[in-house]
Amino acid sequence: MSHIYDICPFWGGRYLEREEAESLLQEPRIARFCCHNEDGTIHATPVWFKYENGKIIIVTPSRSRKAGNVKRNKNVTILVDTVEPIRGVMIYGTAELDDSDVLATAISINDKYMPRERAKEYAEESVKSGLNRIVTVKPERMVTFHF
Repeated sequence: MSHIYDICPFWGGRYLEREEAESLLQEPRIARFCCHNEDGTIHATPVWFKYENGKIIIVTPSRSRKAGNVKRNKNVTILVDTVEPIRGVMIYGTAELDDSDVLATAISINDKYMPRERAKEYAEESVKSGLNRIVTVKPERMVTFHF
């Protein structure tokens, strides 16, 4: 992961080291997934995610705005941050849609946020109700910050 020093100097910020950034991405945080609407505006939604093999993975319904936007424009931004202390990772990348093995992927994401048995039940309920697309984001640039 390369660092982009995009910090306001008067805030006295610093970037996160690679290990710090990857540790933050393993925490059960809510990410903001941002993609482009057809009219050029930005669609930002909170999502549960998994960081695995250098990629961000989420699941979404195939009829969601996220899925439609990614199908049209693969450029996305994801923000994962904390308030105390203020620190975060902003990921600029390209997203790919997939619909294979959604249940297993949903379970593995839910494992990060809840106990295993509940993660499995919740994933099964979600997939039955239409959560059926995997979005995998390959980072092209990662900006970190810590104030």
